[in-house]
Amino acid sequence: MIERNRATGQPTIEEVAARAGVGRGTVSRVINGSPQVSPKARTAVQQAIDELGYTPNRAARALVTHRTDSVALVVSESGERFFAEPFFGRIVQSVSSALNAAGLQLLLTVAQSSEERLRLEHYLTRQHIDGAILLSLHGADPLPAHLEQRGVPTVRMGRPLTSEFSFCVDADNVGGARQAVQHLISRGRQRIAAIAGPQDVAAGVARLAGFRQIAGDAAPVEFGDFGAESGVAAMRRLLAQRPDLDAVFAASDPMAAGALWVLKEAGRRIPQDVAVIGFDDSAIARNTDPALTSVHQPVEDMGRELVRLLLARIQGDDVPVAEIVLRTRLVVRASA
Repeated sequence: MIERNRATGQPTIEEVAARAGVGRGTVSRVINGSPQVSPKARTAVQQAIDELGYTPNRAARALVTHRTDSVALVVSESGERFFAEPFFGRIVQSVSSALNAAGLQLLLTVAQSSEERLRLEHYLTRQHIDGAILLSLHGADPLPAHLEQRGVPTVRMGRPLTSEFSFCVDADNVGGARQAVQHLISRGRQRIAAIAGPQDVAAGVARLAGFRQIAGDAAPVEFGDFGAESGVAAMRRLLAQRPDLDAVFAASDPMAAGALWVLKEAGRRIPQDVAVIGFDDSAIARNTDPALTSVHQPVEDMGRELVRLLLARIQGDDVPVAEIVLRTRLVVRASA
C-alpha cells in the first residue's frame, strides 16, 4: 500500500501513478508539460490527479528542474487603457487558459511608465519566471533583448517594427485592412477615410499600410491611440477636412464606436450617408447602433499560439517557424 506524505497528509506522486496505472516518470512528465506522453496516459494521469486532489510541490520541482512554472504576460500600456479595451481581456483569458492547461502560473504585469518598467525589468529573471509573453510593445522597445540576454525566453504579439529577429504571433493586419477597404469600394463608396492607430505599434502600422494599398496615399487619414475618445477626436477632424466623405475605416472597434457617435451627432445616417468599419470584431462591434462591420482577428487562437510557441522555447525544442501569422476575415453587419 502506498502511503501519503506523512508531513502534509497530501497525496504523493507515487499514489497518482498507482491510481493512473503508470510509472512515476510518466506522472512527472505530465506534470512538467512534456509532449513525450501518449494522450491515453496523459488523460489517466490527469484523472488521477483530479480524483486524489494532488498538488505538485512547486518548490521541490524548481530545485530539480530549475524552473518556476510561472510565465509573465507583460502589457506595455497604462492600466486605464488595459481595463478599457476588450482586446486585452480576451487575450489574457486565452493565454491564462492555455497556461493553466499546461500546469503553469500566469504573472500578469501592466507597466508603461519608466518607473514601472524599471521595477519590472529587475524582477523578470529566471529566478522568478520561465519565460515572458510581451504585448503592445511600442517602437524599438529594448525589453525583449534585455530578457533574452538574461536567458529568459520571450514571445511577442505583433511583428517588431525594426529588423530585429524575434519569435512572434500576429494577425494578418495588412490583409484585414485591405478586406475592409475592398468591401467599402464594392458597396460603391468613393470618398474613404481612415482613423489609423498609433504608428509606434506594429498593428497600427500594418493596418494603415493595408488601408493605403487599396485606398491610395491621397486618402485622408487621422490618427488615434486605439481608444474610443481618440476615435471621437479623429472623426471630428476628418469631418472638418472632408465633410463629403462617405466611408470610414477605423483601426480598432473602440475608435470606430467613437466615429459612429460623432457621425450621428453630425446628422449623418449610417450606412446610408457614411459607412463605418472597425477592426477586432469585439463585443463592442455587436453592441453599437447600428451594429458594426468589423475585421475579425482570432484573438483566442493567437493566445494559444503565443503559449505554444513560448513553451517550445522554454523546453528547448527546435522551433522551425519564428513568426506565426493568423488569418483575419471581415464580419459584415449593418454599419457598412
